[in-house]
Amino acid sequence: MVALLSVFCAEAASPTPPAAARSLYAVNQAAADRGSVSVYDIEGGHRLVKTIGTVPNIGDVRGVAVSAVTGKLYVAYQDVSGAGMVYCLNVYDDAVLWNRAVSPGVDRLAINPNGELLYVPSWEGGSADYINVVDANTGDIVRQVHFSSRSHDAQFPLSGPIFQETKADDGSGHYLYLIDPGSYAVSRVGPYSGILGPYAVNSTSSYSVNNVRDLWGMQVANLETGQIITAGIPDHPPGDPGLLHGIGWTPDQTEVWQSGSRSDPHVYIWAMRNPMTPVLKDRLTLRSGRGSHWLTFDINGDYGYIAPNKNSADGTEIFDARTHNSVGVIGSSEDLLEIDFANGKISQAGDQYGIGRR
Repeated sequence: MVALLSVFCAEAASPTPPAAARSLYAVNQAAADRGSVSVYDIEGGHRLVKTIGTVPNIGDVRGVAVSAVTGKLYVAYQDVSGAGMVYCLNVYDDAVLWNRAVSPGVDRLAINPNGELLYVPSWEGGSADYINVVDANTGDIVRQVHFSSRSHDAQFPLSGPIFQETKADDGSGHYLYLIDPGSYAVSRVGPYSGILGPYAVNSTSSYSVNNVRDLWGMQVANLETGQIITAGIPDHPPGDPGLLHGIGWTPDQTEVWQSGSRSDPHVYIWAMRNPMTPVLKDRLTLRSGRGSHWLTFDINGDYGYIAPNKNSADGTEIFDARTHNSVGVIGSSEDLLEIDFANGKISQAGDQYGIGRR
């Protein structure tokens, strides 16, 4: 009887999937619900399934990562006082497991394949010359990796290693850094023509597409040879581009999508048959009439998600990634990724970045 009861209790406590097998988890950035997580049914027309309340006093969401292995989702944010924080959410029961300060700051984080370690930049506006490696189970800092100040976006693409760019203005921000996840040895690619912004790496970690300050266009790096080429946007809007922000490969790696400037309501689509000779093939126009700050894709490459300017109340626009048609709008979020469920378990998880998957 005891054995049977134990089996019954284990089954009763087993996790249950959400209503949607393919779910989009989107961390809200509009002021009214900032830091909560809205869950959308991808195959059901992006119907809102639920919104998960998380933690109070979120001032600015900085990034999201998830592990299909552990079933835990992580959100990096600054609280209303400016302190860098990370919270951990159990995807199976929507419970916040921990909410920890990570000093001296946080930015767009990454997670290793087994879900045990987080790589947390120390914030693009900070002066620390390292990123923190954080125990994903507890939120404890376990080591620092030193190389450059003002660390911004960490990425762990399908073939690794850890990638990192910084906003450092001492010349070190002109390089893309690669960090070995075993030895923590640091190498770099560059220099680029200016300080780097967001970037995306293909599935074999052989090419990276990069936004670069003061460039209407992008630079593409062959990560094996170190060659860097520049692809300029013809007939771009007048004025200084600043730093174009959103950029990502479609999962099949046939295209790269790139946001315009804050005031430019366009997304530029590059044909990437030869990654070192991109060809501009299309321009999307956003419904809002304003610029965008981030973009990413679902795992299959059915949809592109174009987020509005940072902390805007404008919605995140959904495009058919194959026809390039606008098909809808969800709540304002630039920190979003797909989580798929099968038989009550997470079967696979996407990424906040538009990483290649071919």
